[in-house]
Amino acid sequence: MRVLVVTAVPAERDAVTRAFGDGPRIREVPGAELHLAGPFDVLAGGAGPAAAAAATAFALAAASAASTPYTAVVSAGIGGGFAPAAPVGSLVVATGIVAADLGAETPDGFVPVTGLGFGRDSFLPPEALVRDVAEATGALPGTVLTVSTVTGSAARTAELLAAHPGAVAEAMEGFGVAEAAARFGVPALELRAVSNAVGPRDRAAWRIGDALAALTEAFGKTAPVVESWTRHDRIDRHRD
Repeated sequence: MRVLVVTAVPAERDAVTRAFGDGPRIREVPGAELHLAGPFDVLAGGAGPAAAAAATAFALAAASAASTPYTAVVSAGIGGGFAPAAPVGSLVVATGIVAADLGAETPDGFVPVTGLGFGRDSFLPPEALVRDVAEATGALPGTVLTVSTVTGSAARTAELLAAHPGAVAEAMEGFGVAEAAARFGVPALELRAVSNAVGPRDRAAWRIGDALAALTEAFGKTAPVVESWTRHDRIDRHRD
């Protein structure tokens, strides 16, 4: 039973695979290069929700065509944390994966796509899996926002928190990964290591190396949790 992990860039992909020692095996599939490590097939799908959705869909379709479907998909990488809940260097795991800027601006403010009467703007990862990953890694559970434009001001930070009081982090790929996974009937999870605070852009304060190290440590602890969960989930589905 394999789990697909989708990151934005190779540095994040490599941080995941480093949790499993020796260099990963590599397999080419249409539209993607998979790095196989532990129970995970890891790919760097590109930045932003569109690239993430396309890469995830390609990998899921290839696995389905080979009669080796994935049991779960994880959107993983680094991201911005909302202070003080998620400080730099900490981990967050999504209780909800929300497209925070998918919708329309109106004279009365932002309206999410669901308020326009079509589409969806959120996905809920399996509660038991979120709980178990949080316990194993120490990750903070909460809403992770997907944005197409990284937040760079205090005013925008305040807007996002007002609209999503439970938000702990933002990144750029989770919703795209979850959208593709949902179309294949596969559960999705999002796990992020915080590299910077959401707010005024200050690259000097970013700690990308520390966040990538935290991501490596997290996946070493996540592997047995995900393996156990997917095994029992498959058994439960078969019984149903």
